[in-house]
Amino acid sequence: MNPETDPTRRTERSGRTELPSRRGVLAGAAAAGVAVGVGVVAGQGTAQAAAPPLLGTYDVVVIGAGAAGMTAALTAAKQGLTCVVVEKAPTFGGSAARSGAGIWIPNNSVILAAGVPDTPAKAAAYLAAVVGPDVPAARQQAFLAHGPAMLSFVMANSPLRFRWMEGYSDYYPELPGGLPNGRSIEPDQLDGNVLGAELANLNPPYLAVPSGMVVFSADYKWLALAAVNVKGAAVAVECLARGTRAALRGEVPLTMGQALAAGLRAGLASAGVPVWLNTPLTDLYSESGTVTGAVVTRNGTPGFLRARRGVIVGSGGFEHNAAMRDQYQQQPIGTEWTVGAKENTGDGIRAGERVGGSLALMDDAWWGPAIPLPGEPYFCLAERTLPGGLLVNAAGSRFVNEAGPYSDVVHTMYERDVTDPDIPAWLIVDQNYRNRYLFKDIAPTFVLPADWYNSGAAYKAWTVDALATAIGVPAAALRTTVSRFNSLALNGDDTDFGRGDSAYDHYYTDPAVLPNSCLAPLWLPPYYAFRIVPGDLGTKGGLRTDARARVLRTDGTPVPGLYAAGNASAAVMGHSYAGAGSTIGPAMTFGYVAALAAAGVL
Repeated sequence: MNPETDPTRRTERSGRTELPSRRGVLAGAAAAGVAVGVGVVAGQGTAQAAAPPLLGTYDVVVIGAGAAGMTAALTAAKQGLTCVVVEKAPTFGGSAARSGAGIWIPNNSVILAAGVPDTPAKAAAYLAAVVGPDVPAARQQAFLAHGPAMLSFVMANSPLRFRWMEGYSDYYPELPGGLPNGRSIEPDQLDGNVLGAELANLNPPYLAVPSGMVVFSADYKWLALAAVNVKGAAVAVECLARGTRAALRGEVPLTMGQALAAGLRAGLASAGVPVWLNTPLTDLYSESGTVTGAVVTRNGTPGFLRARRGVIVGSGGFEHNAAMRDQYQQQPIGTEWTVGAKENTGDGIRAGERVGGSLALMDDAWWGPAIPLPGEPYFCLAERTLPGGLLVNAAGSRFVNEAGPYSDVVHTMYERDVTDPDIPAWLIVDQNYRNRYLFKDIAPTFVLPADWYNSGAAYKAWTVDALATAIGVPAAALRTTVSRFNSLALNGDDTDFGRGDSAYDHYYTDPAVLPNSCLAPLWLPPYYAFRIVPGDLGTKGGLRTDARARVLRTDGTPVPGLYAAGNASAAVMGHSYAGAGSTIGPAMTFGYVAALAAAGVL
């Protein structure tokens, strides 16, 4: 029995036996009904009922118009294959379009040209140290080997260009091969006019750039400090100047995920690849054990797309599927805490499983502390690491290095929550912190929105004891914790949790704060508390694949004709996170690999 699909599995972290939830059973029954309706038999070679009406025949059918799917389709087209992309949403870009679009690919041409001292040996040592035995070495090597070629290919076949995110450290730079100055890149500014009318179909960003400005991901580090730092103020001025120059040229300036998605879509348009929006996957179709097409719903009617060379699943994770999250992930969990694209409900993962694909890493996600604000959660990056703030649990105690990699913070929350409740946790700051730093999009000294308080996402009090009472933690404990934290901050040495020991800890911090830019005492009332829950950028479990992005059965053999990339596949990062862009970099790389494999090049 595969532990990832066994409904009475024992969870790795808690050791408890879980029975299938009612929602999980119903979801499984519904999936089985769909499979019977289109005649899918899970890779057994059994004769199938007739497929729905044929919508077209292509060499490759790609499911999903995110970074993985669009890279795969572009690659397939440039290999001379006919290709179509089907997308469930009314927009293209998926979660990638919503993101900051950091891309982690060692030894790529952009960072080498910038003088980054990377080598294949360093990258291999670092990835192996970060990922460990969770992911086969051959798959790690495939990512490292093909990533640079993928990026060069994308730049040669689309309007995309990229820039090094200088100073954005690898997440574990002290490990062998880690780089304190970082390997991550992001898209350069792109004029959205290259898409013409298709620009209207671009999935909107998670956080909109301020009107009239052009902002890169790497700028946010400095924008958070603009009120107290000369370079921060200069970066803010440059962001405005970029916006002014773009307006004078008549451009629609795009950066971050908007630029990435638009650039890939422009590449597809130039290559003549159709992208069908509002076309969800219903199921995969197999004949004699080989996946030969996909059943989709187009214009409200089921139809069949035949794939001569294969189907590439790049449909994203299952972060918005409550039943799947209940089935596979540790409680408490919720679809309302993710910032992934709302259409990501695991359709491609379930379809791949029904034709024989096995699953892995389903318990994990691209975690990060989030504040459950009204309407949409806010994924905390700088806010929890800037000096003058600390995280406490229900006991009013610190429990983690607040400035550590965001996925590690949430892993710690879950690991400890069973015996020492850490969900929700609380980010505690004072007025000095609020006077100095941007918080989300709220400028320093500005009043926080009333609905933050009304929803219970934020609290404010004039004493630490009163704040403790408001959030339901022991007042004496919180008072002791803040006092202890203040003494550590004044000494500049967090002997309790090592905040500031890693170069990564200092990325989102204030260089004016000494002796440790990560640490400052809380002393100026009023005090604030922000509710912290386990948010995510998307789930990271999915179809298990090999070094050629082929979907694997439980016995390790490939399902013929089926490939997967991005969050529809189990992440090459395993349970860890190498650096900014560890989602999109591998997603694009294995989309590229899948298309080359379907073309017979790999």
